[in-house]
Amino acid sequence: MGDNESINHTKYECKYHIVFIPKYRKKKLYGRIRRDLGQEPRRLAEQKECRVLEGHMMADHIHMLMSIPPKHSVSQVVGYIKGKSAIWIARMYGERQRYFSGQHMWARGYFVSTVGLDEEVIREYIKNQENDDQRQDELFD
Repeated sequence: MGDNESINHTKYECKYHIVFIPKYRKKKLYGRIRRDLGQEPRRLAEQKECRVLEGHMMADHIHMLMSIPPKHSVSQVVGYIKGKSAIWIARMYGERQRYFSGQHMWARGYFVSTVGLDEEVIREYIKNQENDDQRQDELFD
């Protein structure tokens, strides 16, 4: 618990596991897009005084472990990241590939859970996400 952050007169430790997907769960986040988009959520989070502590981008979803100050709501931060990253993708790839327009990149919802004392478990889960997905694919092939 010694990992507290502070703003003005407040000490906090508010960490969240967040997952969101492209619209229709299309496998849009691959190859060059995945590589180029990698740092964008971190940059956008910093603009809202938040930090992405751990993150992994799969072909059809994004996992993030984020620290969000209590003055911002989780939905506000996630909405900001999804909206601005969709615009960024549309500008970079809009005319080159089908199905990329700023308004239609991300699905409306997202998953969020608070990270209490299980932070290390969540970090390992996010790091090993790709290996777990590959094992599941092998089971169902």
